[in-house]
Order: sequence, then C-alpha cells, then structure tokens
Amino acid sequence: QVRLVESGGGLVQAGNSLRLSCAVSGPALVSYAMAWFRQAPEKEREILAQISYGGGQSKVADSVKGRFTISRDTSKNTVTLQMKNVKPEDTAVYYCAARRWHGASLPDVDYDLWGQGTQVTVPS
Repeated sequence: QVRLVESGGGLVQAGNSLRLSCAVSGPALVSYAMAWFRQAPEKEREILAQISYGGGQSKVADSVKGRFTISRDTSKNTVTLQMKNVKPEDTAVYYCAARRWHGASLPDVDYDLWGQGTQVTVPS
C-alpha cells in the first residue's frame, strides 16, 4: 500500500553537499515512521535518521549528527535527507524505509517497507 521512491543520488566530491529525496505515496501515512538507511559494500546496513510522517518528530544517528538532517514535507509527500560535508566513507546505497508506528519513541528496527535505493558515491 505504501510506495517509496528515492532520488538524488550520484557522484559527489568530498566536502560537498547532496540532498536525497523520498517520494511517498499510500494511505494512512500519518501513522508511519519514516527512515533513511544506507548499506556500503561489505558492510552492515545502518540506520541514519528517522522521522514521524504525521507529527514531525525526528532523530539522527550519532555517527552522522551534525552532517545529516532529515525533514519531511507532507504537502509535497516527500522525506528528505540533507547530507553536508560528505566523505568517502559515505559511499553506499541509500534507502528510504517506512513502518507502521503508534508509539512515543521513534523505532530503530522493524522497518518493512522499502524503496529501491539510490547510489551515493564519494570518491577518495
């Protein structure tokens, strides 16, 4: 029922900025938590940031806090990951994800709806 499509990836030089967008469609989105994940080659998938689609609550992983921010625009049906001062270690496939959520604390786990991913490459 929920469809997620990422865009904005590509090759970007270290130190520059990149903005990834997730186009969101489907019913009852106000009851969903949204998240950005990434998976680099031969590394485990990691969560980067989460946001409540309806309420605007958000948090960012300590590993990227200060460089990455998450936001959403319900009028545009988009969730955005703003990446600043990108580094070669940011090279990965970036995924938008969603799950049903009714709690008070944004979840880190059990996201079960996924986009196809968008490649971000930062050459060294």
